[in-house]
Amino acid sequence: MKKILMLLTMVPLMMAVQAADILDYVDPLIGSGGHGHVTVSASVPFGFVQLGPTSVPQDWDWCSGYHRSDSTVIGFPHTHLSGTGIGDLHDITVMPVVGQVKYARGTVDDPNSGLWSYADRSTEVARPGYYSVRLTRYDVTAQLTATARTGLHRYTFPASSESAIVFDLVNGGCWDAPDEGHVRVLNDSTIEGVRWSTGWAWHHPVYFRAVFSRPFKQAHLIADGSEVPGREVKARKVFARFDFDTRTDRQVMLKVGLSATSTAGAALNLAAEQTGWDFDGVVARAQDTWRHHLGKAQIESHDQQVLRCFYTALYHTMIAPSVYNDVDGKYHGSDHKVHPYPGFTNYTTYSLWDTYRAAHPLMTLIHPDLTPDIINTMLRIYQEQGKLPVWHLMARETNCMVGNPAVPVVADAVLKDIPGVNQQLALEAMERSMLLDERGLMWHRTMGYIPCDSMKAESVAYELEYELADWALAQAALKLGRCDLYDRYMALSRQYRNLFDPKTGYIRARTGKGDFLTPFDPFIERHQKDEYCEGNAWQYAWLVPHDIEGLVQCHGSRERTIARLDSLFVATGDLGAEATPDMTGLIGQYVHGNEPSHHIIYFYTMLGQPWKAADRVRQVLTTLYHDAPDGLCGNEDVGQMSAWYILSALGFYQVEPAGGRYYFGSPIVDGATLRVAGGTFEIKVKNNSDRNRYIQSIKLNGKPHRKPYIDHADIARGGTLELQMGSKPTRWW
Repeated sequence: MKKILMLLTMVPLMMAVQAADILDYVDPLIGSGGHGHVTVSASVPFGFVQLGPTSVPQDWDWCSGYHRSDSTVIGFPHTHLSGTGIGDLHDITVMPVVGQVKYARGTVDDPNSGLWSYADRSTEVARPGYYSVRLTRYDVTAQLTATARTGLHRYTFPASSESAIVFDLVNGGCWDAPDEGHVRVLNDSTIEGVRWSTGWAWHHPVYFRAVFSRPFKQAHLIADGSEVPGREVKARKVFARFDFDTRTDRQVMLKVGLSATSTAGAALNLAAEQTGWDFDGVVARAQDTWRHHLGKAQIESHDQQVLRCFYTALYHTMIAPSVYNDVDGKYHGSDHKVHPYPGFTNYTTYSLWDTYRAAHPLMTLIHPDLTPDIINTMLRIYQEQGKLPVWHLMARETNCMVGNPAVPVVADAVLKDIPGVNQQLALEAMERSMLLDERGLMWHRTMGYIPCDSMKAESVAYELEYELADWALAQAALKLGRCDLYDRYMALSRQYRNLFDPKTGYIRARTGKGDFLTPFDPFIERHQKDEYCEGNAWQYAWLVPHDIEGLVQCHGSRERTIARLDSLFVATGDLGAEATPDMTGLIGQYVHGNEPSHHIIYFYTMLGQPWKAADRVRQVLTTLYHDAPDGLCGNEDVGQMSAWYILSALGFYQVEPAGGRYYFGSPIVDGATLRVAGGTFEIKVKNNSDRNRYIQSIKLNGKPHRKPYIDHADIARGGTLELQMGSKPTRWW
C-alpha cells in the first residue's frame, strides 16, 4: 500500500515538471563562478551575437568577460566566448553613460578611471535570450536581447541633459587588442564601422551597422585619446559618443547588426532580423527559439537540481559553434576572402580538442539538421587553409591545443552517414591533415612516437591525440573501401605502446635515443620537457579510448588493468608548483575539470564491470555539477563539460573517438525523450534512485539488449530504450 501511495503522489509532481516552461530550468549564471568561464549574455541558439556585460578585470577567470565574484561593467559587447581557457572577442562594446567620462577601460581601484560602473546584482536578470541589470554609477537600466546576427538594446536613463551612448572599439576581452577601428556617422540616428583586432584569433574584422530609436543631439568621435572633427574616424583606438536629452523621454533603444564581410553585410543583416522597435517581441521570439531547441531533449526527474543542471547544460551546448555568414550566405573565409553562399550555413568557434569527445556526438543525435553544416564548414576550412581546423575562431586558425581534433569529428560524420557530407572529400581532408609536416606529425609518422627532445613540449599529449585521430581515420577509410589506408593508420594508432613503460605502468616521454625521460613523477604535470598537456601521467595513462584491448595487453591482464584503473580514483599527490589551473574537479587523480579524463569512467563498462562505472558516474553528476554559479568544476570549454553531463545523465557516453557506440553508465534522470532524425527516442528508466543506480537489464524496442553499448543508428532511427535499475551490481550482457 505504501508503494501505491508513493506512486500516486509522484504522478502530479511529474506532470507539473512536464507542464512547466522549460526556460524556468535554465540558469545562465551556472558556471559563471569558480572556473566555469561561461558567458552571461543574450543570444539565440548558435547565434553570432552574444550580447552581455564585460568587466574591468582581464584575468583568467574573466575569459568570457563575466565572473560572479565581480560586479564591474565596462560595457556590453556583442560577441563573447563561453567557457574557454583563453579570452578573445568582446567586439563592438556599447556603454550607456551620464555626464563626462574618461574614454578608457579603467581600473577597479579608481571609479573615475574609465567608463565602467558597478552593476546592481540584485536587479540582474539572466534568461535565455534576455539580460538586464542596473548600472549604479549612471542609474541606467540596461535591457538586452538578440537575434542570430543582431543585438537590441533598451536603456532607461535618469532625467538628464547629459545622457549618452558610447561605442567602444578598443576594449575587448582577455588577450584581445585593437588593430584598427572605424566609425562613420551616416545621419542623426545611424552609424556604421568596423573593429579589427588581434587576440587568440589574429587580425579579424567585425563590421557593424547601428540605428538609434531617436536622433542623437551630437556625435563625438575620439581617435587615440583625442576628439576629432567631422563625421568619420579611423584610428587604432576609437571611441564614439552620442548624446541624448533624457529629461522627458528617458528611454533610448539601439539596434546593431554585425557581419564579418562588410558594413553592407551588417546593414543587410540588421534589415532582415530587426524590422522595428518591438523589444518585447524580439525577446519572445528569442525565447521561443530556445524552447524549440531545448525541447530536443526533454527529461523527467523529481529532483529540481537535476532539471536545472540538465537544461542549463543543454543551453550551454548551444552557444557555439556560432553562425558566421550573412543572411544572404556570404561569409569571410579562412583564406581571408569573402565568398558567396556555399550551399550551407557557415560556422565559427570550433573548440575541437574539447568538443570532439561529447559535444559533437551529442550534436549528431539531437541536431541532425545542423550537423551537416558543421561538418561542411570544416571541409570548407580544409579547402581554404589546407587542413582541417584545430581550434578555429573567426576564420583564423589558432592551432591551439594538441592533436588533430577535427579528424575524429569528420570521421564520426562519415561513420554515422550524416547526410549532405561528401564522404570522399572528408577522407581526403582527414588524410592530408594527418600528412602535414607540422606540430610533431613528421616524427609521429616516421619514428613510432614523438621524441620529447624534438617536440620540446607536450610530446606525449600530441602523440596520443594523433593516434586516436589515426584510429578514427582508419575506421572511415575501411567504411569507404580504402583498406590500404585502414592498415596504415591502424598501425599508427597503436604506437602508444612504444611509450608505455611496463615498469611503472605509465605512458611516458621518450628521447630520440629511445630513453624514457627522467626524472619522472607521475603526479607532476610539467617536468623539464612539459610532456603532457593540462594533465599528468595518471590521466594520460588512459588516453587510448580507441584501443582498450591493447591497453589491457600492456598491463598484462584485464584484472591488472582494472586494479590500475581503481587506483586512479584514490591516488593523491602533489601536482607540482607549475600545475595548470585547468586541473580541477579531482577524484584522486581523475580530473573531471579537464577533458583528457572524460572518457575514463566508462572504461569500467568496457572492461566488464559496469557497476563501478555507475558508482563513479553518479559521483561526478552529483558532486561536481550543481545549480549554482560555481556549479561547474572546470572550464565549460564551449559545451564539452555540459555535454558530458547531458549524455551521462541520460545513461550513456560515446567513448571511442568516432563511430557511435555509446557505452552505458548510470542514468540520473527518470526518463527522457530525444528528438532525433528518425522521430523520437524514448528512454524509460524504471525503479531509479540513488541506491538503485545499477542497470539490471535493458530492452531496446521491447527486445532484450545484451550489449554494453547502444549504437548511434539505434538511437537516431527512433524507438524505446528501457533501463531496469536496481541496487545489485550486475553485468547484463
